[in-house]
Amino acid sequence: MLVEKLAGKQIAEEIRQRTLANLVLKQIIPEVEIQVVSGERIADSAISIKKLVKKYDEIIALDDLNLDIKQGELFGLLGPNGAGKTTTINILSGLVAPTKGTAIITGFDVTKNLKKIKSLIGLCPQKASVFNFLTGRENIELFGNLHSITKTDLEERMSNLLEKLGLQEASKRQVKGYSGGMLRKLNLIIALINDPKIVFLDEPTVGMDPRARRATWDFIKALKNKGKTIILTTHYIEEAEALSDRVGIIDYGKLIALGTPKELMEKHKTKNLEEVFLKITGRRILEGI
Repeated sequence: MLVEKLAGKQIAEEIRQRTLANLVLKQIIPEVEIQVVSGERIADSAISIKKLVKKYDEIIALDDLNLDIKQGELFGLLGPNGAGKTTTINILSGLVAPTKGTAIITGFDVTKNLKKIKSLIGLCPQKASVFNFLTGRENIELFGNLHSITKTDLEERMSNLLEKLGLQEASKRQVKGYSGGMLRKLNLIIALINDPKIVFLDEPTVGMDPRARRATWDFIKALKNKGKTIILTTHYIEEAEALSDRVGIIDYGKLIALGTPKELMEKHKTKNLEEVFLKITGRRILEGI
């Protein structure tokens, strides 16, 4: 599968860069021992991941991952580059298949009930997935038609989402002239156009200015208040702290921390979630320098 091959190459390169950075930093920053945690089993969970493994040739992207996410929960999934965040979302959304283990969404196995699951989820991917030669509205209409939404419902949902995210005027223009923040908003609208029960937001505010980011935070909170289950990945740790009911931190494909932001801060005796992240991922946070 082309998507899987491209994903494998990207992950392999990220892990290679991390390994090189770690070798350089090894002499100046002490190694941090990783303690793997296991997600608690939750009755009637929206998402249940059990012993999930994903390999791209010899690269292990996910390593025996266990995690349950509650119905109506806003769950923050954090980790350094190449930790396995996007791979997890790609498996849950049916873009790639797991090597081993199970991933269940509202009772449906992602490897066996993909058509049903597609009707339940919305995905805002890490990178913009739109057609530059179309207008914003045309992109939304195209993806809406893939979900077989009636013309009336599509127009109503589209107008509502465009207004809430401030893209009414921009939606009439070709996407090729959009800024990074505008593209993120457009992808967010596309992810929500089928009114999904579960929403995957992979770096939803990248490229946004501070004002747009805060407005998008309020929009995401409103989605949560409507009962939607939201899985958020972000490198803005303060974003996860402000929005998430619970947070899971993964590194090298393993879950190494799980709890509410407050619980994690109390456990690790820190003032904020970013300090928790720095503390338990250790020198690996510096991989991108």
